[in-house]
Amino acid sequence: MADILFHRRGGLGIATLNRPKALNALTLDMIRAFDRQLTAWEADGSVGAILLRGEGRAFCAGGDVRLVHASRNDAPGPGDYKTELFRDEFRFMRRLHRFRKPWIALTHGITMGGGAGLSVNGAHCVASETSVFAMPEVFIGSFRRRRDAVLGTGSGKDGHLSLAHRRARRRGGRDVPGVRAALRLASPVRRAHRCAGERVRRGGRGAGALRGRCREVEAGSAAARDRPLFRSDSVEAIVAALRNEPGEWAKEALAAIERASPLSLRLAFRILQRGQGLEIEDALMLEYRVMMHVLEDDDFYEGVRAVLIDKDQKPRWRFASLAQVSETEVERHFQGLGEGELRF
Repeated sequence: MADILFHRRGGLGIATLNRPKALNALTLDMIRAFDRQLTAWEADGSVGAILLRGEGRAFCAGGDVRLVHASRNDAPGPGDYKTELFRDEFRFMRRLHRFRKPWIALTHGITMGGGAGLSVNGAHCVASETSVFAMPEVFIGSFRRRRDAVLGTGSGKDGHLSLAHRRARRRGGRDVPGVRAALRLASPVRRAHRCAGERVRRGGRGAGALRGRCREVEAGSAAARDRPLFRSDSVEAIVAALRNEPGEWAKEALAAIERASPLSLRLAFRILQRGQGLEIEDALMLEYRVMMHVLEDDDFYEGVRAVLIDKDQKPRWRFASLAQVSETEVERHFQGLGEGELRF
């Protein structure tokens, strides 16, 4: 069977990620097939909205980094799997962000990395009671990417970002009851397009259909809400604040930071700083540049080995601590790529 399936229900185009054994991890072929289908649906006036779902126990675990690991020794450029995967993925995220029709993601289970990007960049992200959102790239020697991550530090009054727009319960492992039927009947769905300087209005008949079957998600979490420590001006300051913070959530956050690649932590923090206020195109160009430099280093491949291939959970990072990561090393990852820059 195909790794991604497409079909129609009235005015609703439905895409299903169909690699359940791989937690619906995205491959280059899946991204390209999806891009071609979006072109057809965007041009089809009878399609009013797009629904994305995942087969099995996960929505999407992100990009299939095992395949990236397998291309480690291939020279970057045309025909190189890792170069083309991230290039096409980043372009697809930009296209999704600017898509002219409503995009509704029904998330459940693992929704991580590229899976989070597929869901939160659309008009409506519906999370079920099983949804687990995360951007865990720092644990495999990479960094948090895309618009959902770029908005992280200092967003809103408490520096915390809610990823899902609505939540609803699943039944018997199936999609949120009634949502697909309601959207099919409500199509075509209308909403304001994303344009520079404009806010997105999540309205129209489709929004009404979701309101009737889903509950709004409150901004922030009870643990992280009103925690100014996450607005600190360095990773070290965040770590120091967490050490002095009471509560189990602080211990868990500190333990997670200590498992991550020190270089990845610094890169993620710098991208969050530089990404403030950038348009999606500029943010993705910046992040792609850093990703290409990351792929030249050892940490990413070592992280994938330790977490996903050998699964010993004992990565041997290039730097043993944050103090060992120099400013020069961080800035090296932001150097231009010349002809290899991401372009739209």
